[in-house]
Amino acid sequence: MDELYDPFSHELHDDPYPVYRALRDHHPVYYCEARRCWVLSRFDDIWQAVHDPVTFSSAQGIFPGLADTHSDMVLPVMIMMDPPRHTQLRSLVNRAFTRRRITALEPAIAAIAGELVDALAERDEGDLVEDLARPLPTIVIADLLGVPREDRQDFRHWSDQIIQDNPDDPEVAARALAGSASLFAYFSVLIADRRRQPRDDLVSALIEAEIDGQRLSEEELLGMCVLLLVAGNETTTNLVSNSAVLFSTHPGQRRAVTADPDLLAGAVDECLRFDSPVQALARTLTRDVESHGQRIAAGEKVLLVYGSANRDEREFDSPDHFAVDRVVERQLAFGHGIHFCLGAPLARLEARVAFAQLFARSPDWSITGAPQRMHSGPIRGLLRLPVSLPS
Repeated sequence: MDELYDPFSHELHDDPYPVYRALRDHHPVYYCEARRCWVLSRFDDIWQAVHDPVTFSSAQGIFPGLADTHSDMVLPVMIMMDPPRHTQLRSLVNRAFTRRRITALEPAIAAIAGELVDALAERDEGDLVEDLARPLPTIVIADLLGVPREDRQDFRHWSDQIIQDNPDDPEVAARALAGSASLFAYFSVLIADRRRQPRDDLVSALIEAEIDGQRLSEEELLGMCVLLLVAGNETTTNLVSNSAVLFSTHPGQRRAVTADPDLLAGAVDECLRFDSPVQALARTLTRDVESHGQRIAAGEKVLLVYGSANRDEREFDSPDHFAVDRVVERQLAFGHGIHFCLGAPLARLEARVAFAQLFARSPDWSITGAPQRMHSGPIRGLLRLPVSLPS
């Protein structure tokens, strides 16, 4: 019998939302045979799970199959830790990855985005993913970490290899493994260099960060650099590209934002809710749990489908209606609880600035061809998005 839901299904990636509705309405606790995991799809169930890290542990991997496939390459990173070590590392990293540091980046991000949009407009056409959504966060996170810009194409390529992993495809899995190994080697050299010659960058700040007399171990430093790079690239790239499709397919909402740029910050949050870049992450149960009449045993994987939760009519009025002036008190695009995405403020800032530049330079930009979806279990985004930018 065919699976109702398989996170690695290419058909699902085209439009997962009808499947999500079927899960919420008829199978709020669903067992995915292909991935050997339970699936939660309703907002309240997932909200409770992310706020109960004692029961829903992150330490055994955050996506079914991938940690097992590359178990020899798994580094200690916060996203795959539980308290108390998670709490300690989060406190350490918060010392380096401050809101003040992020806010101070806005003029530089605006300059980068402006140059990218201008280059696109001068050609009249291009690919919004390749020419804006992909290079913008790559340059920003490179500068933040202290990675030379001439290296950014390499580590963007390695990041893409990791995020497009698929345990069903040995060739793709091998590329993901190679990407991981390349990133580890690169950051090992960079960290050693910053130990010898500290600079005003995030890698140096992470090396120096200390709380209660403790600093990050060498492996934790390496894991943190890789996490920040991959998450800093992929989330923002897919937020910008997904949002571009939404603005294009909802012209009334787009006109509202173009007429009133003050709506843009809220519009980005609505894009996050409506078509979340991170669709699902997993936890492992530390005790038996009963939900909707189904008993799930300790040790089982539970996949939390954020993309479904953010369209749950039990939480949101008219959730399938895209409204840039919607006021949302809580959503799950960046997770929540102790694992709330550390880079959320940066991703929001980059997306807001990118569209501010795009709307100002070419308010009548348009999509000129079919978007090409990427195929990734946890991530929803685009590989190609052809656009025209008339002056």
